[in-house]
Amino acid sequence: MFRKLYYWTLSWARSRHAPTALGAVSFVESSVFPIPADVLFIPMCAAKPERAMSYAFLATVTSVLGGILGWAIGYYAFDYIAAPTLEFYGKLSAFEELRATVRADVWLILLLLVTSGLSHLPPMKVVTILSGVVGFNLWLFILSAIVARGARFYGLGWLLRRYGVSILAFIERRLMWIAGAVLLIATTAWFVLRSHA
Repeated sequence: MFRKLYYWTLSWARSRHAPTALGAVSFVESSVFPIPADVLFIPMCAAKPERAMSYAFLATVTSVLGGILGWAIGYYAFDYIAAPTLEFYGKLSAFEELRATVRADVWLILLLLVTSGLSHLPPMKVVTILSGVVGFNLWLFILSAIVARGARFYGLGWLLRRYGVSILAFIERRLMWIAGAVLLIATTAWFVLRSHA
């Protein structure tokens, strides 16, 4: 099912409606949709590198708005919307474990927002819903989402505009190292912030 959904999403990259599809996928990815916006964003930037920054702006704005929806679902409608959705994807038990670990630790939630926004670890939709469930400050949530998602989309957009599709092979070969470095930096920042809290 996910493979079909992946290819269906990818097919929109070649459509004249690609920007609309990118905005829609970026929006729903942050709360319920299992396919990341990168599936559209990367081929769109590779095909039209001169528009990479405008695509990054679109993806960032709609992703943040989708994140706000995810926060609202977690805060207002967890039992009615989020729990059945997570159960459908087989992620409810993992979510509950994460929820028990996080509780109301502001710095840990902030760390998760940054790592999920930058590298999808854990998936963005899980963290946005979790933020709402634990009542994480909405304004701080929005600010962290803007920074993390903006850094991801603008960073990818800049690389694709500057180096073209050849950079994709470099990124794919070193993705685990890049994600690990992001996680290490974010974890270090978390410990520093906690020690000064």
